[in-house]
Amino acid sequence: MSSLDLASCTAPWPTDDRANARLLALLSTGDLALTGLIPWSSNYTFLGEVSGEGESVAVVYKPIRGERPLVDFPRNTLAKREAAAYIVCRALGWDLVPPTVLRTGPHGRGSVQIFVNVDQNAHFFTFRADPAFRRALQALAVFDLIANNADRKGGHCLRAGDGCIIAIDQGLCFHVHDKLRTVIWDFAGEPLPADLAADLKRLEEDLANADGSTHRALAALLDADETTALRRRVTAALAAGTFPDPPEDRRPYPWPLV
Repeated sequence: MSSLDLASCTAPWPTDDRANARLLALLSTGDLALTGLIPWSSNYTFLGEVSGEGESVAVVYKPIRGERPLVDFPRNTLAKREAAAYIVCRALGWDLVPPTVLRTGPHGRGSVQIFVNVDQNAHFFTFRADPAFRRALQALAVFDLIANNADRKGGHCLRAGDGCIIAIDQGLCFHVHDKLRTVIWDFAGEPLPADLAADLKRLEEDLANADGSTHRALAALLDADETTALRRRVTAALAAGTFPDPPEDRRPYPWPLV
């Protein structure tokens, strides 16, 4: 269950441990059938449905072989980073990233994520000033900081209810070098809320345990130096105690902004 107080927000997927485990098992082992191609994505992205044992769920499937090579990220790793983002968000107790797994599909291995049907035009820039979304946006800003998200566009942060948001497209995360590029600089210089800091502290302790479930799950998706860098960013965020200011030595915003 999420420890993040999002007022009346309820995640559009099951969040208790038992239901979550059942959902992840379905995503990992169910039959994956494709229903269409999402044309506006920079990498090959498919809509599909995973079904099994009388259950079915709509999903987004991003095959590794459909990833466009990038200069600054290792090839064929974006799908793994998508799955790692969910693991970290779940470990924090924050229901922001839809359940995501790495599995084999019709076009080979790739990330499979729950598809949440929301208004694509209701993005960060349309609700950033609404106080109901403040805490969720603070949490997402913290998540992007420690995940080192290099591409948090406004359209990657979508409204899913009153005060509730979902974060999508986390493929450009977990680089060992500072890459944070985000539209969410609204809280720069402000103190980290105590409850978010407590969740970060729990994650820091979890990552320090090499035999812990979070550490082991990330080890299957990220290089050891990337997991180490993640832990260092968590420790640094706790030590700073505030939201960071935009860096002056590199571009702090993604492009396009939406």
